[in-house]
Amino acid sequence: MNWKIWQRNSDLTSGSSGSIISSLSSLDGSSIARILRVTGKTLGGLIGTYLLVSIGFAWWWDFEPDTFDVRESAMAYAQDKGHELVTGYITTATMIRISTTLLEKRGGYLTNDMFPPGIWMDNVPNWEFGVLTHVRDTARAFRNEFSRSQSQSTEDPDLSIAEGKFFFDNSSWVFPQSEDEYLEGIEYYHSYLARLADPRRPNAQFYARADNLQQWLKIVESRLGSISQRLSQSVGKRQLNLDLAGDSAARQATEAPLEMVTKTPWLDIDDVFFEARGQSWALIHLLSAMEQDFADVLDKKNARVSLQQIIRELEPTQNSVWSPVILNGSGLGLVANHSLVMASYISRANAAIIDLRTLLTQG
Repeated sequence: MNWKIWQRNSDLTSGSSGSIISSLSSLDGSSIARILRVTGKTLGGLIGTYLLVSIGFAWWWDFEPDTFDVRESAMAYAQDKGHELVTGYITTATMIRISTTLLEKRGGYLTNDMFPPGIWMDNVPNWEFGVLTHVRDTARAFRNEFSRSQSQSTEDPDLSIAEGKFFFDNSSWVFPQSEDEYLEGIEYYHSYLARLADPRRPNAQFYARADNLQQWLKIVESRLGSISQRLSQSVGKRQLNLDLAGDSAARQATEAPLEMVTKTPWLDIDDVFFEARGQSWALIHLLSAMEQDFADVLDKKNARVSLQQIIRELEPTQNSVWSPVILNGSGLGLVANHSLVMASYISRANAAIIDLRTLLTQG
């Protein structure tokens, strides 16, 4: 009985296959060409629609967030959580706001995107890396400086974990995603801020001292000096070797030329430019927050106006770029050089930071 059923099914299958083959064989060349043409148009239409939609999203996501008032932002957060504004509250809340903006801005976090349009974009991902650079540096300062009274004091448990979360690979797509690690770091900052504002939990502290601020500014100075040099190298730069200047007994591992010409590759010029904009955006907010939390220290050193001037120097870096591309004209040529303009703003801010650090180290 089973054999007969199998044979009947085999006959039906053979008949169906035969009819399909017979139908295909009956098509002439023009019919096949017409089918291929319709299929090609359909696929082309789908691909074209996908590309148009991707381009639309790319235009929408090519966005840099506006600056915000750090005090108003912190006060709104404190009111929502039922906290009091204590020393260090504004700086910590600003760190949370900056990190959250990095992930929740229009288009979300794009650096680790593996599909269009995110994978095509480079301006916003470089802006994100600039912001992340100072988030990482400040997270380290929170762990090592701001939350500790002296070198022998214990680390804050939330801040020590949060620092590692922010130093996670910024381009990890999965297992885990970069966003997931950074979100965990933000949550640890929420926990630290809740303990900081609770008078019943004195184990969380923020020490607004001149030496703490001076140590953080030293890192900022180094970052701005580096990005300023990279911006200046957009047109090529002859530079003498100053690595061992000022110390006749200094030595280095390998010999280096006495003079070299450095130039940023053409394809990297806009990357450096938008990284500088991201760094400046983050610093404007962090400096503004520290002006509030370190107010007494700055006033005692008569240095508040110096910090305010640094912010003023950085604010023009956020002006709108009206050109569709980052221009790279020669230094005194007919065409603008956006990188040199940006380097001018950042160099002046860097010089002001050096002056501020000098004031903070004086009695």
